[in-house]
Amino acid sequence: MTITPGRAVLAVVARHDTDSVRAEALGRQLGLPLIPGNDLPLQGAGAYAAVLLVDGDRLSLQALSPPAETGRRGGRAVLPGPVSADFGSAAMRHRRRGGQNELLGRAVGASASRQPAILDATAGLGRDGFVLADMGCSVTLCEREPVIAALLQWGLTAAAASEDAWLARVARRMALRTGDARDVFADRAVPAEVIYLDPMFPPRDKSAAVKKEMALLQLLLDSDTAPHEAADLLAWALGQDVARVVVKRPTRAAPVAGAAPSHHIAGKAVRFDVYVRRALA
Repeated sequence: MTITPGRAVLAVVARHDTDSVRAEALGRQLGLPLIPGNDLPLQGAGAYAAVLLVDGDRLSLQALSPPAETGRRGGRAVLPGPVSADFGSAAMRHRRRGGQNELLGRAVGASASRQPAILDATAGLGRDGFVLADMGCSVTLCEREPVIAALLQWGLTAAAASEDAWLARVARRMALRTGDARDVFADRAVPAEVIYLDPMFPPRDKSAAVKKEMALLQLLLDSDTAPHEAADLLAWALGQDVARVVVKRPTRAAPVAGAAPSHHIAGKAVRFDVYVRRALA
């Protein structure tokens, strides 16, 4: 992977000697160097903005230098991270019971008797995709940023291999395709009745956890292109032969590109704009 100007310079680190083989393989996959895992902040200072940390079956992204917006605590700079795709975490288990899940299910048309196939075109770390899979939907996750896709793939692999029957069952309803959704969907080999889009702008949540994660992921992503990309993705999605397109938005944000939805389903912090093309099967 070539790191473009304005994006983070990354390296791969093995937490333990037993992780070295997998760390080396990941480095080759992504075209990233492997550095020693001892005393990470000092090893990375000045050379790398963040590292991918291999620790057993867990892969996480850890910053080595703090973005200015994360501030300081007790005179010390605060490092955001680590960030990983951990579908068995307490936060994900708690989210199963969240009211937002009901809104998301209604938006995509999921019910006890109907579980449409979903193309999550902007998967990120796969959390909404996992919620949809937990509802019984088959979900194809598309993520074009290779580092984020690697985090997601490791999370899915760990979940599918879990001894927790529920976690493994849900993960097996999800499939990751690395690349731009427009290319992945071009040959229609991916079944989908609903295309789901979640642009990452503007921030929907001011909590410390969300700030930390967004600050770290922005090391990889060019946020200046987000509005343009979202408009292009929506225009593409609306041109596909699917029953509906669903776009996740902050409650008070304007529709993407000003395109009025057929209807919307709103909660306190999140709104789902629903573009109905035809009836779901």
